[in-house]
Amino acid sequence: MDSGRAVTVRVDDAHVYYRVYEDPAAGIKQLFASGQAGRRYQTIRAVRGVSLDLHESETLGLIGANGSGKSTLLAAMTGLLPLASGTILGRSRPSLLGVSAALRSALSGRRNILIGGLALGFTRAEVESRMDGIIDFAGLRAAIDRPLRTYSSGMRARLNFAIATARIPDILLIDEALSVGDEDFRARSAERIDEVRSAAGSVVLVSHNMAEIEGSCDRVAWLDDGVLKALGEPGEVVAAYLASTSPR
Repeated sequence: MDSGRAVTVRVDDAHVYYRVYEDPAAGIKQLFASGQAGRRYQTIRAVRGVSLDLHESETLGLIGANGSGKSTLLAAMTGLLPLASGTILGRSRPSLLGVSAALRSALSGRRNILIGGLALGFTRAEVESRMDGIIDFAGLRAAIDRPLRTYSSGMRARLNFAIATARIPDILLIDEALSVGDEDFRARSAERIDEVRSAAGSVVLVSHNMAEIEGSCDRVAWLDDGVLKALGEPGEVVAAYLASTSPR
């Protein structure tokens, strides 16, 4: 499906490594005295040699077991994590949506909409004019003036999606943010994703829901232990992934 379509993101032989430090055998007093110096660590090779292109008007599914490197790859695509080697080039900075998005827990949903809208480049008047639409899209009319810390993870994810897509992004990366919504929210989210694609935008969708992946995506990439195991037609890649995870 990508023949003739412009590339919006190119990932070329991307490697992402990070360190995980071990707790020292000595007591906590020594830990504070020495800091990181002398502490043993492991180098996690979270993404290893991944290459792929994302195209205009495309939704690319990203699947794999927990710890396979999916979230790390998305963070690298936004520039939040540095590459050890390789390159990632995009025609614009992607918008990353996740369940653990950085909303402000002490503030109300309404205040978060205002702050998020200003961060997207809207004027205060523009945010105010869109406020009711964002609230209704998120389905949070009854809770919108409560502090965000009282929201469930699903309510937070709906609010974050509604804010981030109030202005249709060019490149949208979704890390499990739709899995916590109900059927009605998922249907509205699918319509919004179609709007992104209709505007010649691109979407990367991370999900453990294989029915959602097959129904929503044009192609699917399967990551396994940081390596790109397969990239292609959704039904074929999902079938191969499920076969690999089935009890023998």
